Amino acid sequence: MSSLVIRGNTLFDLESLTEHYLDIWQYQRNLSPKTLKAYRIDLRQFTDFMKMTDGELNKINLSDYVTHLHKNYKPRTAKRKVACIKSFCSCLEQDEIIEKNPFSKIRTKFQEPFCLPKTIPLDEIQEIFTAAYSDLKNSKKSSFEHEKCIRDIAVLELLFATGMRVSELCSLKTEDVNLSDHYIIINGKGSKERVVHIGNKSVITALRMYKSAFCGKIPESGCFFINRLNNRLSEQSVRTMIVKYTEKADISRHITPHMFRHSFATLLLEEDVDIRYIQQVLGHSSIVTTQIYTHVTSKKQKHILTEKHPRNRIVICED
Repeated sequence: MSSLVIRGNTLFDLESLTEHYLDIWQYQRNLSPKTLKAYRIDLRQFTDFMKMTDGELNKINLSDYVTHLHKNYKPRTAKRKVACIKSFCSCLEQDEIIEKNPFSKIRTKFQEPFCLPKTIPLDEIQEIFTAAYSDLKNSKKSSFEHEKCIRDIAVLELLFATGMRVSELCSLKTEDVNLSDHYIIINGKGSKERVVHIGNKSVITALRMYKSAFCGKIPESGCFFINRLNNRLSEQSVRTMIVKYTEKADISRHITPHMFRHSFATLLLEEDVDIRYIQQVLGHSSIVTTQIYTHVTSKKQKHILTEKHPRNRIVICED
């Protein structure tokens, strides 16, 4: 059993404490099932590590754990795991289970490599869409394959039209999609709700075709996008579907649902859309997150430096 030494001889079961705070976080912080699952894994790994120590929650043991994370995980993953344990220790301090958070004197900065978001060239997006629409045209009507093609097209169109996360797409409820007024309600990270309008007629048509094809099944499920068993469409199913149409389009690169989100933001920036609007549509709480896309728009940069550079106005007179 993993124990926590508090003020001399008073012992607390660390595993029980982690479960206690997970229950609290679930309701007070309104965490999504996905985030809660990640936190549970992080805390379980932490308690397993503590079992190999003297069990005391002190600077030495926590520093060793941070070093362990540095050695075994990528910087972003390690950073998240440390943040979870920090939050756990803060709760222990607030509830006076420990006198002071030992993390206050531990250096936990992680050097994350700067990676530009991977985008899909617009011509390749067109090829993927063409492959999906071609499958629909060649499929037998009234068959499940035909219905599946209709659903796949709706998924592809909505991913690119809104820049939504694949988890947000799969979590859409029937009432979240308003095809009369052309908007959807997205429940994003931290249960933050945002409204995104759909301005393209082809997207609305694709969604209406899907809703019509699945009209008898969607209300029963409650989810907008469903699978063959009338259950919620999984994120993995969307990933597999994108791989299928990527291969049909003879595109060699590996394309993921999130790359549609990156492409959505980057292409809008190239069209001079205000970055604050893009931030709102993507559901970023900080504009700093959105600003990463300003590094990606090399096409726009080339246009600016070619057409707008003041050197163009300098004329050298030759004798």
